[in-house]
Amino acid sequence: MIKKILMVLISLFISTYDTLASSAGGASTQLPSIFMVIPFILLLALIATGPLLFHHFWEKYYPAISIFLGLGTTIYYMLVLNDWGTLNHTLAEYISFIAILASLFVVSGGILINVDKKATPLVNVLILLLGGVLANIIGTTGASMLLIRPFIKINKDRIRPFHLVFFIFIVSNIGGALTPIGDPPLFLGFLRGVQFFWVIGQVWYVWIPTILLLLAIFYVIDSRNYSSLPDTNEYSGKIEIKGAKNLVFLLIILISVFIDPNIISWVPNLYPIPFGIREIIMFTVVYLSYKMADKEILEKNDFNFEPVKEVSYLFIGIFATMIPALQLIGNQASVYGEQLNPGIFYWATGILSAFLDNAPTYLNFLSASLGKYGLDVKQPDQVLQFQNLYPVYLQAISIAAVFFGAMTYIGNGPNFMVKSICEKSGIKMPSFFGLLFKYSIPILLPIFVLIWLIMYYGKI
Repeated sequence: MIKKILMVLISLFISTYDTLASSAGGASTQLPSIFMVIPFILLLALIATGPLLFHHFWEKYYPAISIFLGLGTTIYYMLVLNDWGTLNHTLAEYISFIAILASLFVVSGGILINVDKKATPLVNVLILLLGGVLANIIGTTGASMLLIRPFIKINKDRIRPFHLVFFIFIVSNIGGALTPIGDPPLFLGFLRGVQFFWVIGQVWYVWIPTILLLLAIFYVIDSRNYSSLPDTNEYSGKIEIKGAKNLVFLLIILISVFIDPNIISWVPNLYPIPFGIREIIMFTVVYLSYKMADKEILEKNDFNFEPVKEVSYLFIGIFATMIPALQLIGNQASVYGEQLNPGIFYWATGILSAFLDNAPTYLNFLSASLGKYGLDVKQPDQVLQFQNLYPVYLQAISIAAVFFGAMTYIGNGPNFMVKSICEKSGIKMPSFFGLLFKYSIPILLPIFVLIWLIMYYGKI
């Protein structure tokens, strides 16, 4: 099985190269050269090694590096492929990504949650569980931004990297697997025609044991860390929330998510402008919520725009350089769709969601799975037909895209945001490879293998 998965993934790249090579001198193709994947690989390598090997240089020049590599891909699409449509679509996705990330970050920064309780392993487990549930209501980004600061504060005397890693695992990723609001890949599926409540009906019995298993592992690790550090402080046991007016802004953001011409027919489409009414509302919320925020709350939250700045610069490069990789993978996934069973879709979607943005990866493999049965992802009625007739494929892709997004910092937007907030708070977070090899592979991967064995092994 593992050999087959690797062969399929490798073939997605090699066969693309062969196709392009064989077409040389013939009809032109809109597929990019395989060599245009190099800027994306280079950017990932720099994100992984820069903070470790040349920290000061990276801190100073990462915006320029990210923009430079992204600009190279952009110019290629402009001058060589003359593909302005893809660039405009990618820019629209990036603006939408930044809009929701920035709005939730600023709004949550104006809410102060004081938990005057002893940071016992059980209290931490309850916070993580709350975050996982909340992620399905206000999204993984909203839950992460709302709870990361109080989670850091309550554990201030004994904070360890594993606290934040499990926060990323549960709150920033796996927790949001039950609703289209929860995680961006599922929202893309909803826009394409997947019914809103289908996800929770098909995923809850995988979500619950996964969350409980992760919480149990965290409890064991945190108990060992807790027992060696006695705490003589006194606690009132109170939970206090200040800046509750920002909950109104939070509600506005959630409502605006659905203000899309693909969902509500009367919402105007502003194309070719690379944003819509939704993004205008969200950026307006950013401005108003910051201007109206209680300055004392912002100060106590150590609020600043550095995390948004870092994510904005890095992800503009990621979004741009990722275009060729996604197109090549999407093309070959469609070509090889007939050979892919639910297990292969699960692993292919998952592995690529760990290293590419999980939202477009989900969409590419959703398209390939529909193509396997002669259906079109652009037709909502055909997506609904696929959902009803072949639910195991859609379930495998949905679970993999959301769950595997926790494997690396770049798998899902909130991951890097949480990392940045923690580092601005003086917490030394694991490096890119540190997260992958010390936490993700030994903790998450065995769970994902277990899910595959129970849910998809042997299914065709």
